[in-house]
Amino acid sequence: MSAMQIIAPDKFKANILEYQTKPEYVEWLMSNRENYGPSAATHKSSPFVWTGESEQDTEFIGGCDAALAFFRSQQGKPRAPQLPAISSSTEAKDEYDYDLVVIGGGSGGLACSKEAAELGARVAVLDFVKPSPAGSTWGLGGTCVNVGCIPKKLMHRAALLGEAITDAQSYGWPTFKPEHSWDTLVESVQTHIQSLNFGYRVSLRDKNVTYLNALGRFEDAHTITATDAEGGVTRITSARFVVAVGGRPTPLTCEGGELAISSDDLFSLKTPPGKTLVVGASYVALECAGFLTAVGFDTTVMVRSILLRGFDRECVDRIGTHMEEEGTKFIRGKVPQSLVRLPSGKIQVTWDGGSDEFDTVFCAIGRSADTPLLNIEAAGVTPSPRNGKLECTNETTEVAHIHAIGDVMQGCPELTPVAIRAGRLLAQRLFGGGREPMDYQKICTTVFTPLEYGCCGMTEEEALEVVGAENLEVYHSSFTPLEWSVVHSKPSDRCFAKLICDKRYDNLVVGMHFLGPNAGEVTQGFGVAMRMGATFADFEATVGIHPTTAEELTDLKVTKASGESATKGGC
Repeated sequence: MSAMQIIAPDKFKANILEYQTKPEYVEWLMSNRENYGPSAATHKSSPFVWTGESEQDTEFIGGCDAALAFFRSQQGKPRAPQLPAISSSTEAKDEYDYDLVVIGGGSGGLACSKEAAELGARVAVLDFVKPSPAGSTWGLGGTCVNVGCIPKKLMHRAALLGEAITDAQSYGWPTFKPEHSWDTLVESVQTHIQSLNFGYRVSLRDKNVTYLNALGRFEDAHTITATDAEGGVTRITSARFVVAVGGRPTPLTCEGGELAISSDDLFSLKTPPGKTLVVGASYVALECAGFLTAVGFDTTVMVRSILLRGFDRECVDRIGTHMEEEGTKFIRGKVPQSLVRLPSGKIQVTWDGGSDEFDTVFCAIGRSADTPLLNIEAAGVTPSPRNGKLECTNETTEVAHIHAIGDVMQGCPELTPVAIRAGRLLAQRLFGGGREPMDYQKICTTVFTPLEYGCCGMTEEEALEVVGAENLEVYHSSFTPLEWSVVHSKPSDRCFAKLICDKRYDNLVVGMHFLGPNAGEVTQGFGVAMRMGATFADFEATVGIHPTTAEELTDLKVTKASGESATKGGC
């Protein structure tokens, strides 16, 4: 009953009358059940559930099974509480040059600007790519398109294709040793990215959004200067602003740290990286290390503490083991002390207790908001001194007409689809009378390491802290995908599925984790069920598609509490 109001607070409020002993409950039942209609008059068990706004307006539901069935039939899509309406700033057409200026042409900024323009606002987008320390630059579209999700996934795909060529021998294809071409991969990736850059410019033009390839800087709360690549300066005023500048990689601060490249550089690197040291343990570090190893480069990851901080530790440990067995080396508990360019062109890296030479040092130790040159303090907004991010409530800063979306916002998941949806919803609230807030809970994500990892909801560590060990039921399974079963070089039972459930609420699934092929596709599908408040029984009642890896999440039986082995047998 309590879960009803948690999952769908706009539809249910639970009032629970509870007795400590069965005789007390029976006494209440016999004295009251006839007041709730003929069908209630013969009810004998616990609980006794009815619905209604008052004692005069009641409808008997039944016991446990009937209440759950009623809830599922009525639940629909949970709807978050609506926000107060925002008065449209399009009334200020004569006072300002624009109704909305979006600073940042990444996925979130583009989505927000186009949505606002479709709702009748006069919109401008500023996008200016400051070269990386290594000199890399790119076109319109932001991090995801140019130096993030898109090139990363394409290079991960290159790694998977190489793996498939090797696996093909077990399926009867002739044995041969392919030689990978880094030049061809980079050219193909960059050609696709450039087509996307062009498409975004066309899309802005079609939506009547003004595009300015210029660097924005606040002069005051309603004025910015836009400086283009030639140094030309334009002064712009706007009723509202959306800051969507995203983030940039955090550089190494040790001696010679400027010799390291970052994800701003790797995907357009003109020469093969060769022997590579990856500094960091983030998803960017491990994803890149994974595909570099797979396409044939000697790759080492230097880890200061733990891999993939914030993700489920059990799953992360499996990823680390898999990467090591696939050939990626790890230096654990260390950080670089110095980087020195040798006459040979190689980089000498020294750390506490060791030293080695590398062709490339790739730094992926985190990201900071790209706000230092924004001068947003002049508008009354104070960025975080730690990472430059902006504190917001419902995407609005402490200045009511200055908003932020995406990676620049404090506490926001650094995921492209999050910025896109937040941007669209914000535009609808600003110019379309919308009242729906962005929901940052139960957002699916996937880490494209060699063993892909998809998840939604809490990690087991989080659940232990929030839900409590006594209230948790964890169902898990280690399995071998069918497509791996005939390839003898593949590890057995490396893939993994786990559902973390809250026993207090009918085994409500509060965390879902999956390790295996096509993890992104698997996780995305089940993510809908997670948002709808699925219980373990809902997963169990779903007939799986056989033989797939996704069906593992519908066929979990073993709990951790049982102590039984989680290793999966045959069909």
